[in-house]
Amino acid sequence: MTLRVRSPWRRPARIVPLAFLALIAVGTALMMLPAARADPGHAPFVTALFTAASAVCVTGLAVVDTPTYWSTFGHVLLTVLSQIGGFGIVTLATLLSLLVSRRLGLSGRLLAQAESSGLSGGNIRGVLFRVAMVMLVAESAIAVVLTLRFMIGYGYPPGRATWEAVFHAVQAFNNAGFALYPDSLVRFVTDPWICVPLALGVFAGSIGFPVLFELAREWRRPGIWSTHTWLTVSGTVLLSIVGFPVFLIFEWRNPGTLGLLDTPGKILAAFTQDVMTRSGGFNSIDLGKMNSETIAVTNGLMFIGGGSASTAGGIKLTTFLLLAFVIWAEIRGEPDVVIRKRRIAEETQRQALTVALMGVALVATGTVVLDALTEDVPFDRALFEVTSAFATVGLSTGITPSLPPSAQLVLVALMYVGRVGTIAVGTAIALNTRRRHYRYPEERPLVG
Repeated sequence: MTLRVRSPWRRPARIVPLAFLALIAVGTALMMLPAARADPGHAPFVTALFTAASAVCVTGLAVVDTPTYWSTFGHVLLTVLSQIGGFGIVTLATLLSLLVSRRLGLSGRLLAQAESSGLSGGNIRGVLFRVAMVMLVAESAIAVVLTLRFMIGYGYPPGRATWEAVFHAVQAFNNAGFALYPDSLVRFVTDPWICVPLALGVFAGSIGFPVLFELAREWRRPGIWSTHTWLTVSGTVLLSIVGFPVFLIFEWRNPGTLGLLDTPGKILAAFTQDVMTRSGGFNSIDLGKMNSETIAVTNGLMFIGGGSASTAGGIKLTTFLLLAFVIWAEIRGEPDVVIRKRRIAEETQRQALTVALMGVALVATGTVVLDALTEDVPFDRALFEVTSAFATVGLSTGITPSLPPSAQLVLVALMYVGRVGTIAVGTAIALNTRRRHYRYPEERPLVG
């Protein structure tokens, strides 16, 4: 009798979390090396773990002052970990979608291929090559602009200008959000040559590679876009319509954020901060001085996040909009959820609901635990940090460094689960979809 042993590589929902854990472990060990710290000695375990997890999960939250605490070697490690984390996330998300398509029948594979913008399961090398080229070109373009600006506008030596440009370009496109300045981008709040390239890099990294590939081919013909691309673009426009005016209206007269800037400066700062809520992590204003209304809206924007198969976090734009269409169909009494004359499969609806509810549960639980572990931290600030960690955004009101180690470990767990959880859960649901040959009797519990 022959025993068939299943290879663990056939279970991507398990491999993805393990791969990220391994990378975080290696990163923690490297960040604890004395060479990674600017001062003598090595970094404490929790500090190294938090920093490595934040870099690998492309979050950007920090418990120490990044430019002064870490040495040049430490900054290089942050760059490498963020690049690997960003490239790995995008690659794994794309490859997992291809693995899912291989489990379908012929018609299902054709539909999956159409909905994934032509990323066919038989051309994995082509997918990886295109992803790598897009990342390289985008990061190089951002780095060139920043290098010239640092040299011409701020008088940086060529070496320093190039290094800082490359560092921030990698952080922007991978939505990591680490900065080599104690105030992040606050000192550049009115400089469009710094803020705009970084914001565009964050936007390009957060919209998702399937969408980028399709837009590159069919940007002039939105009528033939796939449902996924249409949802992602529509969601991006919708969130911008909400986020940009919110920052302008609620912070216009706030002297701690936009109040002291001129009108062009206020518009630029509001635009930059709106984009950064997608998962960028940079901040060009002091978030700790934002009004409570702005914090509440920012929480919602961070929780939604960016596009699928991207470097962004959150529950993703498609998840959010799918649930909106589900609610709309239920309100209208429609038997099917239809988007642009396409019926959405029930499995996809359940997957979106599962991801969203798990996200709500994690944020709620994390906030309660963090609030219990800390003293003198307002509830809205604790909710902001937890949401930022879960959605791997990296924005902070400034309380993260002052949190006790136990609370910092809670944020580490949230960053990890928030980054790999949605991918693992979504893939596990898709790969474990079963068809029964029988159905149980129907029952209708009272709802509402």
